[in-house]
Amino acid sequence: MALTSYQLEVVSAESHLFSGDVQRIRITGQEGELGIYPGHTPLLTMIKPGMVGIVKADGEEEFIYLSGGVLEVQPNIVTILADTAIRGEDLDEARAQEAVRQAKEHINHLSDDMSFAQASAELSKALAKIRVIELTRRMSQ
Repeated sequence: MALTSYQLEVVSAESHLFSGDVQRIRITGQEGELGIYPGHTPLLTMIKPGMVGIVKADGEEEFIYLSGGVLEVQPNIVTILADTAIRGEDLDEARAQEAVRQAKEHINHLSDDMSFAQASAELSKALAKIRVIELTRRMSQ
């Protein structure tokens, strides 16, 4: 019989954000986009700042912002150890928009305090938060 779900754990230094059966997840690893389905080959990889899109066993979707971390895929369990993880509904849109503005300002006016790489990383994280907010908003409509 084919597997239809697996156990997912999403953990950060601050909290245990998600624990449950899922059909699949979508996440960005160091080498690009990953779709993890039941029966996936074991894997250990760093994850980039962005989001994890979760399709729960009942078909409901959830989005969580991740600032980076590690993804471990085992035969019956997938674990995400995130530096920071925030549920989409808990993100502050005004704060995320301000972070985008500040990051763009830093890119346009580089100083000795901040390199282009640091400013680009800030912008990437802020844009990822905006994307998670938008996807979460769409799901609740």
